[in-house]
Amino acid sequence: MTLNNFKSLLGLAFTVVMFVSCSDDDNAPVVPMEPETDIVDIAITDPNLSILVEALGEADLVSTLQGDGPFTVFAPTDAAFQAFLSDNNFASLDDIPEETLRQVLLNHVVSGNVKAADLESTYYTSSSTAGVDGKNLSLYVNIEDGVTINGSSVTTADIEASNGTIHVVDMVIGLPNIVDHATYNGAFTDLVAALTADNNTVFTDLLSDTEEKFTVFAPTNDAFTAFENLNENALNDILSNHVIMGAALAAGDLSNSYANTVAANEDGDNLSIYVNTDDGVVLNGTSQVIISDVVTTNGIIHAVDMVIDLPTIVTFATADSENFSTLVSVLTAEGQPDFVSILSSTTEDTPFTVFAPVNSAFAALAEVPEGEDLTAVLTHHVIAEANIVSGDLSDGLVSPATLQGDALTFTAANDSFTITDGAGNSGINIVKADVQAMNGVIHAVDTVLLPSTTEE
Repeated sequence: MTLNNFKSLLGLAFTVVMFVSCSDDDNAPVVPMEPETDIVDIAITDPNLSILVEALGEADLVSTLQGDGPFTVFAPTDAAFQAFLSDNNFASLDDIPEETLRQVLLNHVVSGNVKAADLESTYYTSSSTAGVDGKNLSLYVNIEDGVTINGSSVTTADIEASNGTIHVVDMVIGLPNIVDHATYNGAFTDLVAALTADNNTVFTDLLSDTEEKFTVFAPTNDAFTAFENLNENALNDILSNHVIMGAALAAGDLSNSYANTVAANEDGDNLSIYVNTDDGVVLNGTSQVIISDVVTTNGIIHAVDMVIDLPTIVTFATADSENFSTLVSVLTAEGQPDFVSILSSTTEDTPFTVFAPVNSAFAALAEVPEGEDLTAVLTHHVIAEANIVSGDLSDGLVSPATLQGDALTFTAANDSFTITDGAGNSGINIVKADVQAMNGVIHAVDTVLLPSTTEE
């Protein structure tokens, strides 16, 4: 049905009067009843919403908004549409690709009948599926000073229809990318300022890329206020460490695992981030996700309560207790060198390559060595002044000497590598490779490495 035909039929419907008579009294007065007016009916009768009505027709959404709903519609005025067309170099609605127009309009629609008094300062899910990977886009509603939706202000609220509520807004709500959404929420003003300091466009260019997917852990203003940057790391590197590129991961997609961020070490190896989902979502053992799944056209934002500093070897050892809690306990055992300080260093003897035994590796020992024997075992797992990633390994490679003094030998096996330790024990598996810190790399191993001076 064309829009003109629809308007004609609707006009005819408004001229029809329905009569109801009492069944038991033929002479009873006739009572006129008006038909119910749905969201589209109301839009058609409002001269300030004529372009919206035209757009609904072109996007084939008339019947959708005549459905049962209920719907909450943020309805842009004609002036809002004219500004939108001008800002995007469209001469008319006809210049907008139909699917784009459809998704823009659906981004003004929320499921449910939500009155202005019931709105909260939080994220709502729109009906648009223009989000990354076909997800529904998020809308940020702010009620601190009137009502705004992604920066668009409600000028007339609570127009009731038979199938929902209309709130008139002064701007067309476009399809937001990650940068757009970061600017809508006042809790991210410090983040936006950091991203754009000194006219920096690195991050705005990157996070506006429509050809990529991103997962962004966005620190709130309170997180920035609390961050002391004790290691004096470069802010750009720190910010990069909050971005995963190549995947848009919702909270439900996350599990106890490692991912790579955009941040990199001096060799160009991307730093790792450890995600733990045992109790909410925690990054690198310290930063908690407090708002999840803000969906944009090119990625997903999760707000976090702490800035995620650049990780050291110790960061991952302590964060990943599922694998390394026993290792941490022996590293910090009484009488041992200050391994925490050594492996937290970003200057002395760095970078380190650490072959870190998982908890089951220690459990397999008849007994854990003590004193100097334990020191020899632990230092046999560390190579100083080398960031040896899995791509550097080859069959028969002999490593530089470990801090204990013995070298390790690598053997290729089924597209992976096994290790022979200083005591001659072979077939030791790397079960997780390339956990990259700023001061070195960790490879988790399934067996405790023993030096030649320590017997099994």
